Order: sequence, then structure tokens, then C-alpha cells
Amino acid sequence: MTPTSPINTDQAVESNAWIDPAPSPLLLLLGERTDTQSERGVDCPGALPAPSDPDLAARARAAKDTLGDRVFVLGHHYQRDEVVEFADVMGDSFKLAREAAARPDAEFIVFCGVHFMAESADILTSADQKVILPDLAAGCSMADMAAINQVEDAWRTLENAGIAASTLPVTYMNSSAAIKAFTGRHGGTVCTSSNAATSLDWAFESAEHVLFLPDQHLGRNTAIGDLGMKPEDCVAFDPRKPGGGLTPDELRAAKMILWRGHCSVHGRFTPECVDDMRARVPGVNVIVHPECKREVVEKADFVGSTEGIIKALAAAEPGSAWAIGTELNLVKRLAEQNPDQRVLFLDKTVCYCSTMNRIDLPHLTWALESLVAGNVVDQIEVDPDTAHWARVALDRMLALPGA
Repeated sequence: MTPTSPINTDQAVESNAWIDPAPSPLLLLLGERTDTQSERGVDCPGALPAPSDPDLAARARAAKDTLGDRVFVLGHHYQRDEVVEFADVMGDSFKLAREAAARPDAEFIVFCGVHFMAESADILTSADQKVILPDLAAGCSMADMAAINQVEDAWRTLENAGIAASTLPVTYMNSSAAIKAFTGRHGGTVCTSSNAATSLDWAFESAEHVLFLPDQHLGRNTAIGDLGMKPEDCVAFDPRKPGGGLTPDELRAAKMILWRGHCSVHGRFTPECVDDMRARVPGVNVIVHPECKREVVEKADFVGSTEGIIKALAAAEPGSAWAIGTELNLVKRLAEQNPDQRVLFLDKTVCYCSTMNRIDLPHLTWALESLVAGNVVDQIEVDPDTAHWARVALDRMLALPGA
């Protein structure tokens, strides 16, 4: 279970409300005990430093300094401040993976993000570099909504409908290495939230249909908002239902076959959030991530990727008010970095990205001190065949205009 904060008003909440970690079958300390029913329950070899240790930051700094150029620390924008303080580079998932690849002399890449991001870094770095994820339980609920066996079953459904040969898969970066490899094997590509329109334009040059994985909202918003499609051109494929819950005729008539996945953070925002914010803050600029639902995007003033939101705030007029629909750690940081603007979180009731927040200072310190001691912990390794085909899909994206 991950600590969350249940309240917030105009300004971002100050801190997480930690839950008492008393031993219980239903409540486990992250990284210290195993729950075989959980997403990725793992044991850390050795005890984690206590979160209350006043010397924790100093220990992490000393370990990082000892490792020197042997280690390169990457921090995603959604990480908490106590973690990104130690990042050599901050960015979104693909930027960080490319930054890792651009540091061939770094023996260790410590990725403060989530599992699929560390996989991408391992795919793009050299064989002698080791990618470390400080807590293996840091997964991604969206990425986990598309398991490889489900996607292979879905492809057979497309074959039975007679459209697999005229369909290209396009997968969001927020997907597992196995899904990226599936995409590569079937002639498709990867996309980011910044270049989704470019990736889809490329796909439709040679295909009648696109199977878009795993975020239905990014796919729908891009198809309708950027490519000018109609809502009826898009259907949602539910892997939990026979045939995806669609008839062969519905599949054949669709241009965009959207996997029924979503981001648990961005999915929280509603049209009512936008209406309430406009009522409370006249003249506010509403900017949301394209992982938000279509009805939220339609009410917003601007839509932008993580990097796009950061750039929009940096270029905004002093004194302007901005309500942001994305992860809370980033919104808090943008408020601190732009004191001449009023920066608000779009929703009143919030939670952080729970899986991203599993990377905390105790886990980071433990990982760095383990490397100093000569112990490589929580290494992320993608098998060669999967890495090859995932790299094929990634390289197709890199070859696109503007990539």
C-alpha cells in the first residue's frame, strides 16, 4: 500500500499522510516484505535505512560522491523532491532513457522512475552498463494494463476479423519491453505524448487501422484532436471481454482500435474539476496532459505533454493563473519554480502517482550504498530477443520527422 494525501485546495498539499506500518497481512512495508499477490512484491537484501534517519540525505550524497562518474542518476519529473535532488538529469521517460544512452562511460544507471522506464534505458544502453531501479515494486498501472499474452490474443482477434494485415500497432512509451517488442515484430512504432500525432500519421500512410496501446485516452485525443478523426472512428478494445467486446464489423469499421487502458492519476480529472476551477479562479488557464479523458481535454485551454506543460509555464505571462491536470509532484515543483504565477492543481482531492513514489530516499540511499559496497541490486535486464525487437520499434520512432 502506498501513502497518499486525501486533501488539497488551491495550493498543492504539503506532504503525504503516512499510514502506520504496523505488521498486518494487508499492509506491508514496501521493499521489505513480499506479497505474492501484489504487482511486483520483492524483498530488499538487507534492511532499508529508516525514513526518519536525519543523516539519510548526507549518506546518499556521500555514496554518490564516492561512486563519482561510475554512476549516473536519472530523475523523472513525477519523483518527489528528496529524490530528484540527487538526479544528474531530470526529464520525461524517453528523454531520460536517451540521456542514459548518451553516458556510455557510466557503469551504473540509477533510474528514479518506474519499471518500463528502466527497461527502455537498458534497451538503449550498452551491454556492459547496469541499470538499477531502486525499488522493483515501482511499476506503472497503465503499462500493466496491457500484458503480452492479452495483446497476442487481441492480435488473433484482428486476424479472425480479417484486418491484422492492414493494421499497425503503435505503443506508447508507457508500456513494457514485451509490448514494445511485439510492436517492433509487427512493423509498428513507439510514440511519446509529444509525437503521438507524428507516429499515427506515419502509421496511417501504410495501414488502414491502428492498434493503439495501452492508453486509450492519448490515442483518442490524438486521433480526434490532432488528426481530425470523428469519435466513431475510434473503438475501445477491452482485453477482459471476448473479442475485446467488439464485433468483427465494428473492428473492420474502426480506424483507431484503442486498448482499454488508462493512467490512474490523469484519469482522476473530470469535467467538473475544470468547471469548479473556472468558477473559483476567473481567467485561469487550464492545461492538461493528453492522458486525461476526452471530455476533460475538450474543456481545457491547452493540452501538453509533461515537457510541454513545463515549457508553457516557463513562457507564461507573470501574474497569470494556471490550473494543471497532471501529477502532483510536478505541479508542486512548477509552483515553486514560477513564483510570479499562480499555479494550481486542477483537482481538489488528490493523490500522487503511487508507483512513482515508491522510489524514496531510503531506497535510493540503499541502492547507492550497495553499489559502493560492490553489490549490484535491483538490476533491470531485458532479454536479448525482446530488447532487439523493442529497439526496432524505438528506432522507427527516432527516424520519424522531428523525433
